[in-house]
Formats: sequence, structure tokens, C-alpha cells
Amino acid sequence: MNVKMNKKTITIIGAGNVGATTAQLIIAKRLANVVMVDIAGDLAKGKALDIAEASPLEGLDCEISGGKDYKITSESEIGVITAGSARKPGMSREDLLRINASVIKSVTKEFIKYSPKAKIIVVTNPLDAMAYVSMKASKLPRNRVLGMAGVLDSTRLSFFVSQELGINPTKIKSIVLGSHGNSMVPLINHTTVDGKAITSILSKEKIQVLIDRTKKGGIEMVNLLKNASAYYAPAASITRMVRAILKDEKEILPCSAYLKGEYGIEGCFLGVPVKLGSKGIEEIVELKLDDIELKMLNESAQISKNLIKKLED
Repeated sequence: MNVKMNKKTITIIGAGNVGATTAQLIIAKRLANVVMVDIAGDLAKGKALDIAEASPLEGLDCEISGGKDYKITSESEIGVITAGSARKPGMSREDLLRINASVIKSVTKEFIKYSPKAKIIVVTNPLDAMAYVSMKASKLPRNRVLGMAGVLDSTRLSFFVSQELGINPTKIKSIVLGSHGNSMVPLINHTTVDGKAITSILSKEKIQVLIDRTKKGGIEMVNLLKNASAYYAPAASITRMVRAILKDEKEILPCSAYLKGEYGIEGCFLGVPVKLGSKGIEEIVELKLDDIELKMLNESAQISKNLIKKLED
């Protein structure tokens, strides 16, 4: 399929559940043309064709194609890396470290060869370490490599709060920082319900229950799905980030970024609020944190640094 010249191209690396669902959402929202690549070329080609065949019904004008050869990804605006092994029941994100590091290094080098001006969004777990691998392999500046985590963790927390209160999820505003995993840092002081502080509505005990469920949100899905991990909410989170970059929205979203002194932390990727625009990360926003939140963020950073050290060792 010939890609139309009047739209930018997004490459999805990995045609599994997360990758294919992300591709479908980007096409459905008419954000860009999409190319899916996968080591299983026919899988990527088949899923792309399936999505494309819905175009007449949906009145879509974006195009999608798939295959194995990275040449078809040439001059992409953004590369979304979802390739790698998913977690299975009983497996932590850290268990995936060495398995996925070699995959991320390989696909990053192949992608950047054909799209040297692209931004990269890493989704593969363990997220923060894989973003580091991708940045090193691509040799891109830190503003052009980021990880998807905080958007997903934040939307999960918002949904759990809305369920608890029985209200529309759009009324909830929350933000989750830190490493994508058990050491994530939900900012309760920045969580509101229709503009009101959540602490004035729910007890500390109930809030803690919701925080705990958010931290275990990924493994909850793994345990329910058995042979798969979450993909609808992750795909929606990726698409939100893609939109902010493509449309130069300057939107503040929690993403994994490489820190060089922000929040007093340096030398690792960590979930922080960033301003997303056409250049990728255009600013790292430093919120005022209390002592407990700052301590938790530093503990989360240490976990990210330990994973990086394991990779370098």
C-alpha cells in the first residue's frame, strides 16, 4: 500500500496485542499513516490489512501497511517500540530485563537507520531500563526518547477512584510518577475529584487500597488474561502521547524521561511530568513534592539505576 504524502507516518515495532491495538487507534483517530513491523512479517502484514479493510466502513483516510523489512518505515515521525516478551503469571518486569534488552537494542538500530529524525516511544518492559537501552542504541538526544508508563498508571488510578465513588472517570484528575512497577509514586496531593482534593472525599485507608490496586494493575491483568498482558489501556495511553507530539499540543503528561538533575536525580529514566510537543520532550516539569513523595521518587529512581547497572555489568 502506498503511503499518502500529506500525512506523517508512525511506525509500530511489534505486531502483538499492544502494537496492533495502538495502530488501530491511531488510524481510527485519523492521526497519521501507520507502518507495522514485526519479525513475523506476515503477522504484521495481516493485521495491517485487517485494519485497512475497515476503512470504507469507518470513512478513514489514513493508510496502514505491515511487514518485516524496516525499509518500509522510512522517514517515520515516531517509532513506538512494543516488541519483546510479555510478562506471564508469576513473572516480574525485572525478569524480562535481559530477554528484552537485546530485542530493544536490535529493533532500535534498525528503525533509526531509516528514520534518523524520529522520536521513539518505548513501551516494552521493564520500561525505564528499556528506554535507556533504546536511547543508547539510537544515540538520540534525551528529548527524543521517552517511555510510556505514567499515562497508563495515572489513568488506572483515575478509573479505580471513579469506580469507588461511582462517578464519571473524566471527573478524576490524577498523576503517577516514578518507575513503572511497584515503586511507582501516585501523587495523592495532586489527585482531584471534580476539582476537589481526593483527601477530602476518601479516607487514607481507602485511598491506600486504590493506590495498591494501581501498583498491581499490570499483574492483575496478567492473572486474568493468563497468556497475555494488558493492551487496550496501554494502547490508548500510547495514542495520547502520539497525538500530543504530532499535533504539537505542549500537553503535560507523565512519561519516562532521562533525568539530568531534575528532582535531584540523574543518570536514569524515570516517570516525571513532561511537556510533549513536536520536538518530543520539550520540558521536564518539576512539581513541588512533599518529603514523603520525594523520598519515594528517589527510591524508585534507585530501582531504575540498579536495572541499568545490571545491564551494563
